[in-house]
Amino acid sequence: MSPTLSQKYLSTRGGSYGLSFEDVVLKGLASDGGLFIPEEIPALPSNWETEWRDLSFEELAFQVLSLYISSAEIPSEDLKDIIRRSYSTFRHAERTPVVELDPKRNLYLLELFMGPTFAFKDVALQFLGNLFEYFLVRKNQGKEGKDRHHLTVIGATSGDTGSAAIYGLRGKKDVSIFILFPTGKVSPIQQAQMTTVLDANVHNLTVEGSFDDCQDIVKALFADADLNSTHNVAAVNSINWARILAQMTYYFYAYFSLIKSPSYKAGSPVRFVVPSGNFGDILAGWFAKSMGLPAEKLVIATNENDILDRFFRTNGQYSKTAQAGGVKETHSPAMDILVSSNFERLLWFLAFQADGSSSAEEKRKHACEAVSGWLTQLKTSGSFNVSEAVLNGAKVEFESERVSDEDTIETIRSTYRSCFPPNLGPGSAKSSKTGGYIVDPHTAVGVAASLRSIQRNPAASHISLSTAHPAKFASAVDLALRDEDGYSFPEVLPQEFVGLEQRESRVTPVSGNVSWEVVREIVKAEVEQELQGLR
Repeated sequence: MSPTLSQKYLSTRGGSYGLSFEDVVLKGLASDGGLFIPEEIPALPSNWETEWRDLSFEELAFQVLSLYISSAEIPSEDLKDIIRRSYSTFRHAERTPVVELDPKRNLYLLELFMGPTFAFKDVALQFLGNLFEYFLVRKNQGKEGKDRHHLTVIGATSGDTGSAAIYGLRGKKDVSIFILFPTGKVSPIQQAQMTTVLDANVHNLTVEGSFDDCQDIVKALFADADLNSTHNVAAVNSINWARILAQMTYYFYAYFSLIKSPSYKAGSPVRFVVPSGNFGDILAGWFAKSMGLPAEKLVIATNENDILDRFFRTNGQYSKTAQAGGVKETHSPAMDILVSSNFERLLWFLAFQADGSSSAEEKRKHACEAVSGWLTQLKTSGSFNVSEAVLNGAKVEFESERVSDEDTIETIRSTYRSCFPPNLGPGSAKSSKTGGYIVDPHTAVGVAASLRSIQRNPAASHISLSTAHPAKFASAVDLALRDEDGYSFPEVLPQEFVGLEQRESRVTPVSGNVSWEVVREIVKAEVEQELQGLR
């Protein structure tokens, strides 16, 4: 597809078609409960591998994003400026550097924690925050007071999304942001990163329950016609298409970093291994692969909340009820998710590709019907089964691994003992001259899965995604390394984290019988109070 053509978007459940990029960014979730997807996946230009090879991260992002965003919607110079401002906040010149973790095994680590909150979600949420601002400035040109378009951004977090979204939107005009997180189930650093941001447009709500409970409340708020009609509700979770789109860039950047590495064996297959909770990060890799990025396989790395791994092990059964006891609390809390929302997007495309209908219009209709039926079954009975053709389509693209809590801790320890990357840049996690590389528990899930994949595919080069700085998860890192020579947690701690937990904070507990209606009234009251302060 030519970048000059206008890409249109539809809902996975069939209720919306022909939407613009601006429509899907500002709305976030479709009114029928579905997720927005592009009507077609663009192919890479024929000369992409030579023309893009030596581009900076920002230049590469412009090329990738331009395939999905028409210059008629966002002029090229404006898009370049949004990208430039989004990544000027990163601490590393390469933005998402690749380090050679284990040369003997051709194992590389893609460091995605160089943004302002030290987590991979900064890559998407710095961009999304600037997109919101760009669209609002355009909508509100020449308008004053109540005539101005005000956006109410609502999100749920298991840790990193909240702080990354808040840092992307804090202080921005005409935007209020509400983040829901489960009480006691994010790390102290993660909570402090959210609640110590005291800008008037930032609101944190702590909810008794799990991340899935928070996510269910958010989805119910998006489905509420009253709130949407009065408050212009928008999403920052990876249900927002712009999140997936922004994350595609680092797959291309990592690929070029790998093939330019002196240690890369020309022609060897490339595999990406991704710690997966809500399936957004790895879905971005699937889009990149579908566009033409030569990745042999995408490896899903789950913790003990393993609905994605079970999908492959049970011949296509997607079940939230098969996991006894519901969501498990693990050392990798950002992945403690029972239902992976973004899997719906993949299922739509797999159903579309498996359909034998002659026209694209018929295939789209049937894919929407299939996804809508599956998600209805999930809601009513707790599970659904896909067809053999859909499952086989998934197996062509993906493999999966389940990593236990014990394996996670052991991987942090063994990586520290044995991995001494020669090409570490500023911001990488290494505590002393005697100790090796330190990974956070989510990254450790990916590394453990990578090592298993390497045993089966020793000739392949593996790029494992490192999703957060280890200082964000002190308890797991200390558990693994407290007795190791050379380890000192204070040396791991970034200066930005020092004293963070002691700063003034603001948070609203949502106690008692928590319902989406209760949260809705809190949102309405907080927005009204905020707007009163601006008048």
